[in-house]
Amino acid sequence: MNKFVMTIALLLGFTQLAQSAEVYLTGDAAAGKDKAVTCSACHGADGNSAAPTFPKLAGQGSRYLQKQMRNIRDGSRPVPTMVGQVDNMSDQDLADIAAFYASQPASGGQTDPELLALGEKVYRSGVMERKVAACIACHSPTGKGNAPAGFPALAGQHAEYTATQLRMYRKGYEDEAGRTNDGDSKIMRTTAFGLSDKEIEAVASYVAGLK
Repeated sequence: MNKFVMTIALLLGFTQLAQSAEVYLTGDAAAGKDKAVTCSACHGADGNSAAPTFPKLAGQGSRYLQKQMRNIRDGSRPVPTMVGQVDNMSDQDLADIAAFYASQPASGGQTDPELLALGEKVYRSGVMERKVAACIACHSPTGKGNAPAGFPALAGQHAEYTATQLRMYRKGYEDEAGRTNDGDSKIMRTTAFGLSDKEIEAVASYVAGLK
């Protein structure tokens, strides 16, 4: 892996962590299972959604899940399909739901063989000529993420969902109508902005097949 690219990613990641002042709660997975009943319609009973447009939540880190649900509830991450779903939930409710999904085993996915080489290159080495950081620095060699740091797991995630989020981050680099809830460091917006459509498609397919 290119050391320069990895260093950039690590520095951006540490900056993001330093800027985060949020306190994340310890959740009760058993209570979260009951509170997540309505979530199962889109995300599956165990957090492994069947539809590629809805993210798999099973096995995701609690801190990341809490942040995303808080952002959706508080309006800093608009998600049309989530309108009204978490509006009346407390931080503890969200922590319980996050604990439930974090405790569930994640299902796997598959990589398109035709996209494997390009996807692996982007994930493991970035795109040096455009100063795109390697995904591996924050999301781990196996795509399991970094739960304590709040970096999400990507392994097994639906390729369609991952690609959509990367395109939304890319849009958010210049347009607030895109996704902008990656902190003041803009780590994901900066990364996605340097990726072509083909590279986004390839890296999304690649992580879908990571074990």
